[in-house]
Amino acid sequence: MIGMPDYRMLVKKEGFRFGFQDPDGGIIVPAHAQSGLQVGSSPEKLVDAVSCTYRGHDGQSHSFSVEMADGSSCRVEVRLSENMAQFSVFPGKDGQYSIVFRAGPVSPGYGLGDDLINTICRGKEPAIKGKGTEITGFTDDDFGAGGARERLISNFAIYPVNKFAWVNVYPDSKIVRSNATEIAQGSNLVSSLDQLYFFFGATEEIYRSWLHVRNEAGYPVMKPEYELFGLGWEAWGALAWNTNQKSVFEDVNHYLDLGYPLKWIIIGSGFWPRQDSLLHATTSFGMWDKEKYPDPRGLIDYFHKKDLKVLLGLRIAFIVGGPFSREGAEKGYFLEEEGKPKVFRIGFPKSPIYILDAQNPEAVAWYTGLCDRWGVDGFKEDIFGYGKYLLRDDKLNPVNEALMDKGYLIMIRNNYLGSPGSMHRIEDFNYDQDQDRGAINTLIYPYCGLPFSYPDIIGGLFGGTNFDGDVSTRIKRYMMRNAMWASVHPTMSVGKGPWHFKDPQVDSVILKAANLHDRLHPYIYSQAIRFYRDGFPWSMVPLPIVFPDDPAVHGRENNVDRGYQWMIGDALLATPLYGEDYETATSRNVYLPVGKWMDYETGTAYKGPVMLSNFELPPEKTPLFVGGTGIVVEKSPDGLKARIYPVSRNVSSIFYDRDGETTSTISIENPDWENVVITNTTTNKQVSGTWIRHACEFDLTPGHNYSVR
Repeated sequence: MIGMPDYRMLVKKEGFRFGFQDPDGGIIVPAHAQSGLQVGSSPEKLVDAVSCTYRGHDGQSHSFSVEMADGSSCRVEVRLSENMAQFSVFPGKDGQYSIVFRAGPVSPGYGLGDDLINTICRGKEPAIKGKGTEITGFTDDDFGAGGARERLISNFAIYPVNKFAWVNVYPDSKIVRSNATEIAQGSNLVSSLDQLYFFFGATEEIYRSWLHVRNEAGYPVMKPEYELFGLGWEAWGALAWNTNQKSVFEDVNHYLDLGYPLKWIIIGSGFWPRQDSLLHATTSFGMWDKEKYPDPRGLIDYFHKKDLKVLLGLRIAFIVGGPFSREGAEKGYFLEEEGKPKVFRIGFPKSPIYILDAQNPEAVAWYTGLCDRWGVDGFKEDIFGYGKYLLRDDKLNPVNEALMDKGYLIMIRNNYLGSPGSMHRIEDFNYDQDQDRGAINTLIYPYCGLPFSYPDIIGGLFGGTNFDGDVSTRIKRYMMRNAMWASVHPTMSVGKGPWHFKDPQVDSVILKAANLHDRLHPYIYSQAIRFYRDGFPWSMVPLPIVFPDDPAVHGRENNVDRGYQWMIGDALLATPLYGEDYETATSRNVYLPVGKWMDYETGTAYKGPVMLSNFELPPEKTPLFVGGTGIVVEKSPDGLKARIYPVSRNVSSIFYDRDGETTSTISIENPDWENVVITNTTTNKQVSGTWIRHACEFDLTPGHNYSVR
């Protein structure tokens, strides 16, 4: 037995069967029934550990000699530190191996990014009730990006009831299992494995440790930018491929004229020169179609004057024979095979392509220099359909990191572990797909420590298709449900204009959803900065992470219960009605955890824990409750408003302004709610407050602190 103050590691010599306990002897991680380590030439030929010998320690680094069933041996190093244990294994002979550490079964577990979603979409759902976020039943001995739905990859898995998480930091083929007989993580085709981590403690401590490891391992969480957490517009959803300067102007201005508070627009495709196929896709840097976009600088300047950020679609795919391909090939900037640039055929573009070698710093510098030619504010990175090739999971990470370092706004689509962007976009999601998939997908990301979930475009055309051909009741209901669901995510965007549906309710609900998101924009961004600083997924926190010891919050995020709920920061509970039953459902069973909660819209108060059975959620209803600290900062026409709901008596919360640096701390100190006294403690002056929409509201000056008594 070896250990730290908050946990102990137990190793049984037979089979190198390891586990972890808390100081009172409670099991955190159970030992595997057979062996804790397997090594072999492939996942199909793994050999069990049969015994081990403790070789001693150097500080908190402990060494073991492990004998395998085939007579070979391995050296295992376990480095213990506060809240964390790092495992390394070094086979005794040179070669390429599959190596996997494993422990006994644990449930419930969450995480695994797009690989879990891809498993669900293939009909291989985990062995739980319905399709959901819980990973029990998951097995994949070739875990990684396949270029379809599994582009944003994370093998981080958290078991909040048992108070631990673990991850194997390795950007190629991995082994990941979380089933009825074991949990396991490992790597394929490696000479050693040295970055497998266990994290222990409360969920806040786990995510803080995970943030540290990511940043140190070269997969950093980078500071997100304010604008992309506001309402956006995507040309793909509004116009599909058939974009031009006139249609972009008309569609965006139509939204603005209707009062939509847009903050960013993306022209993802169709702007490149169309006459020459070698100039297609989005690596014809700085080039626009002269007929469709006669004045691109004028377009960008026009939207800048309206305070909109302009982004373009971008790929690391270079069409063979294209304008920059020869230079990249000659300088060795593309992925190679047998010393020559490898030619790929992927989903898009259809022409043969080269792919940038993102692990080559010179190639990345060259590429990002080409990106500067566009003169835009940021990019929606997008490369897909590469499933038949063995590409690294972090094929985009260095590029997005470099672009962010240059100050660009980045929407992430391909990614491994880190967060080099301001939006974590789920794979294309539209009306003709299983709507539970989207709801599950956006909840999985925060478990992985990727809480900027972007649920795709409201009313997207999805390749030019026009919904079901009719402006049907079903499609109208879809538009309204989809908009209100998206409004309580970290970011949202619009596509096909609601005016096409010629229905005043559709117009009203979508505009209400957009304005709700805009009102919460400062609050949501503040939570994003909190995540950037401490690793906890504040901007979208699934309830099993906030309330791990409450059994009622587990097992509800699935297509049976459809308990798709999450916290936004420490004060708001999102409870949207969404899923495949969007057309007919009018109510949900809404769970309110321990504490006092208020309906955001009506002010009706509830005492949790309580299940609100068949709680009515019509399409126009704001799907939010206020609880926790009850401190929310919102945008108003005349500045920021701090809103204090009477749900807690002795709490405080921190607010980050749009620069991500300026802070305000608001403290509630046992107030008399009938006679609230608000003091600006920075100036030591009292501030007047007004009861508006069930909260005491006052003007907030960024950088100033306040007490409510």
